[in-house]
Amino acid sequence: MSYYDRILDFAMDNHYLVSTDDARELGVPPAELPKLAARGRLENLSRGLYRVSRYVPSDSDAYAVAVARAGGDAYLYGESVLALLGLAPTNLSRIFVASPRRVRRRMPETVRVVFAPGASASGSYDGIPSQTVAEALRSCQGSMMPDRLAAAARRARDLGYLTARQMREMEGPEHGRS
Repeated sequence: MSYYDRILDFAMDNHYLVSTDDARELGVPPAELPKLAARGRLENLSRGLYRVSRYVPSDSDAYAVAVARAGGDAYLYGESVLALLGLAPTNLSRIFVASPRRVRRRMPETVRVVFAPGASASGSYDGIPSQTVAEALRSCQGSMMPDRLAAAARRARDLGYLTARQMREMEGPEHGRS
């Protein structure tokens, strides 16, 4: 199996993305990635991150790339989790990513990295490490209008992302429940 075949096999399940760390784990020398990019087989997205040149685009690609750019332990955060799942209208010009460590890489203007020491991804949607919907809703309190947040929670419950208990916890005692 060629280096490219190993990369393609891995990347097909990873939004067609491969990092130098992924390549190393696959037994592909990281120095091969720029060579494959020069031949047009890979596209260099940022330092150490590549995408297979011929790929099938999806609506979640931008979220997957944002998380991958931030590094291995980064995850989708807050409003971006809700946007990925279509639970609430959000500002699509910003993608929020959280990381338990400082991200020193240069990030595009569209990606906002939130420093979250001690935290880690607790969910995964469409193969993208993420906060769970309940955590994302809690992290949006104060930054999203309450009526939009409540509508997102109801939609999440209807789609099975929240249990009835989590929904009651989201509503809290101010709604006559605890």
